Formats: sequence, structure tokens, C-alpha cells
Amino acid sequence: MCHRTPKSGEQFQKWQASKHADAMKTLATPAAMKIAEARGIKGDPADAPECLKCHQTAYDVPASMLSPRFNKQDGVQCETCHGAGKDYMKMDIMKDPKEAAANGLVLPSVSDGSAEKFCETCHNKMSPNFKGFDFKKMWAEIAHPVPKQ
Repeated sequence: MCHRTPKSGEQFQKWQASKHADAMKTLATPAAMKIAEARGIKGDPADAPECLKCHQTAYDVPASMLSPRFNKQDGVQCETCHGAGKDYMKMDIMKDPKEAAANGLVLPSVSDGSAEKFCETCHNKMSPNFKGFDFKKMWAEIAHPVPKQ
């Protein structure tokens, strides 16, 4: 995996330690069952599209379109924010930012507001546990830039 080294900013480890990586685990809790029941969701929240749309990357993508190594149980993964990696993950493509973008890499930007807008597709009043969303604070918790070389 390319994003594990100090040179890349150990991005994988930062994701792994984040709440995004545990997003599916939260749906398995008694609290999630209570919330789902109160919302009229029948059955397991981990099977409910209303919950999965924010707790699971590619929740609505057929398994036949996913890599055999892709595990939906890994919660909110890199591709949620950065786009499907199949066409940009090769090293020769990733080394060229324009080529990577042309092959689907998405880099949400803080400066143009696209990152905040994207985050708010899940972190909003539709979420049953919403208590406000401090984008700057939360962004600092998940930031994973590539260090300047």
C-alpha cells in the first residue's frame, strides 16, 4: 500500500485511527439500534441504506464492480472522498497530478470550500446525532497531507 510510509505522510495509519474507519462498527451498537428504531428503520442499521450512505464507502455499488480486496465493512474509506481508485492508483499515474485527476482522483480543497461542502453531505442535520459541525476542528483531526519533500 502506497500511503503507509513516512514519505507519504502515513495517510493509511491516520485513516485507520480515525472515526471514519470505525463508521460501520458504530452501526453495530445498541445505540445505533435505538436510533434506527426511533427513525422507523426496521432491522439492522448496518443493512439500512439510510445509514449506509454515510457509514460505508460504495454501499450502493454492486460487488461485481469492486475489487476483490475491497471490504465494505471498512467504513468510510479513502475512495469516499477521493473517488474510485481503480484508474488512478498506478504509481506512474499518481506521480503526475494532472494525470491522476484525469483518471478520477478527487482532492477536496479547503481553500475553495469543496472539502467542507462534501463533508456536510453526511455531517448535517439529517444525521440523528448531529450536534453541529465545526469543519475546521474536524478537518484538523482527519488531515493527511503528503509532506513536502
